[in-house]
Amino acid sequence: MRVYGLKNCDSCRKAMKALPGAELVDVRAEGVPEDVLNRAYAQFGDALLNTRSTTWRGLDDSTRSAPPLELIKAHPAVMKRPLIEANDQLFISWNKEVEGKVKAML
Repeated sequence: MRVYGLKNCDSCRKAMKALPGAELVDVRAEGVPEDVLNRAYAQFGDALLNTRSTTWRGLDDSTRSAPPLELIKAHPAVMKRPLIEANDQLFISWNKEVEGKVKAML
């Protein structure tokens, strides 16, 4: 199981604490593999962008208008976190519903 996120993100830390066997992939340092990113975008669409993030608010309008996948590749912190890959399934965010689904797979 892989958790794509940031090591200093509160939601990612909560997910990692609840999923002790998971591997954290820091998207700023390592990025998200292209195949995972494409699958995530196909599944979640524009919901993959975190438009409430500090990084998003710091971008100008012309940068924000770039295609979502290009934007995430250029600015990984605008991806909604965490993105969890478990048994070839993808989950986004961390809440009770996602936690229940992921833990059911363990």
